Amino acid sequence: MKRIFTVIGLAVSLAAASFAMASTAAKNNAEAKSLYERLGGKKAITAVVDEFVGNVAGDNRINSFFKRAAGDPKRLAAFKAKLVDQICQASGGPCKYKGLDMKAAHKGMGISDADFTALVEDLVKALDKFNVGATEKNELLGALGGMKGDIVGQ
Repeated sequence: MKRIFTVIGLAVSLAAASFAMASTAAKNNAEAKSLYERLGGKKAITAVVDEFVGNVAGDNRINSFFKRAAGDPKRLAAFKAKLVDQICQASGGPCKYKGLDMKAAHKGMGISDADFTALVEDLVKALDKFNVGATEKNELLGALGGMKGDIVGQ
């Protein structure tokens, strides 16, 4: 009987070690992929941007900042394309953002902390709709959050 418990204990230990090694390998594999890849590439980023822009358009707290872009289909398409490129580049993808720097783009707009927070909430809502993982969401928000100082109060 003691021998059976020893064998079972050894089997459980080996299974636990195998599981731990598999978990570590999966984590290392995820870390080896760029955030861009883990987000699903440009197609997935484009879908999130489309949803995000829709969220902003429906958000009475901040949609007044986007009236000019929203009122012109060509301008809106260009705006979305720049957002896609910006997120793509910020997440380690191959895109190159070619728009204005954030300070110049937001100069004179008078964006407050509350406005910025509303924008982030609209982005999180879009990311949640597409079931973006917490790790990826936090990494993306961290990458984009560094722009806050160049956006708020300009």
